[in-house]
Amino acid sequence: MKIGYARVSTSSQDTSLQIDALNAAGCEIIYKEKASGSKKDRPELEQCLKSLRKADTLVVWKLDRLGRSLQHLLEVINDLENKGIGFTSLTESIDTTTSTGKLVFNIFGSLAEFERSLIKDRVKAGLEAARKKGRIGGRPSALDEQQKEMAITMFNGGALKSDIAKHFGVTRQTIYTILQARHATSRNSGTPVSP
Repeated sequence: MKIGYARVSTSSQDTSLQIDALNAAGCEIIYKEKASGSKKDRPELEQCLKSLRKADTLVVWKLDRLGRSLQHLLEVINDLENKGIGFTSLTESIDTTTSTGKLVFNIFGSLAEFERSLIKDRVKAGLEAARKKGRIGGRPSALDEQQKEMAITMFNGGALKSDIAKHFGVTRQTIYTILQARHATSRNSGTPVSP
């Protein structure tokens, strides 16, 4: 059985073009959804995927109607293939029930894996270049230098870490980290600050 899935992103858009194409492709049941492709929560898609049985074929008008990203698309289609369910995208002429369709989809998968590797390599190279320039990654500090100095002064004046954290609207751990960093620097300079 061929089961179709049609999706538009906003309520002002219309699924009729997709529905016509899916009907022409021989779909007996068509699930329709109005939801952004980036949303994880797509109840009609979930229902559609649950209704598929071995030897069925899921048909979409275009690849981007199904997946949030190439990675998500590959996951969905690999899951279908593992269950013995075919997949067809009408616009891109991909049909995983044929040898050529499987080949094309495997090429997509390889390209996605290659892209992920390139991104990882670029991130590593960027972090290494930043380290060489003396910069380290991570989240920006919750407090600026003046606020850090004030927090240290408050602590040295007898204020509790939890009270200092409340005062600045940060966690107790943030204050502890600031005090610990100052303690490490002060050990070298001889100024006593104990966290």
